Amino acid sequence: MTHQPTQPAYDFEEEVDVLDATDRSHSLIVWNDEVNTFEWVIDALVEICNHSVEQAEQCAMIIHTHGKYAVKHGSFEELKPMCDAITDRGIGATIEVLSES
Repeated sequence: MTHQPTQPAYDFEEEVDVLDATDRSHSLIVWNDEVNTFEWVIDALVEICNHSVEQAEQCAMIIHTHGKYAVKHGSFEELKPMCDAITDRGIGATIEVLSES
């Protein structure tokens, strides 16, 4: 006699959340200046943009050496409060639209 594997007595549908393409159409640019310290900029990036300390340090170094750096990408609505909070600290920041390639 051959043993047939049995199928489970239940049937279910698995719900899967589908992640839509994230709107990363804008960049939050932080600009270099001769006023703000590395520590001040690093603290702002950690507190406002939720960067790790290491990530914020790297961003600060790039800002210093290149004059500016896109520290965050996202929708305008997401980046606007961050930009405002950074500029409220006396750090130059703007939002730029990413060009489509």
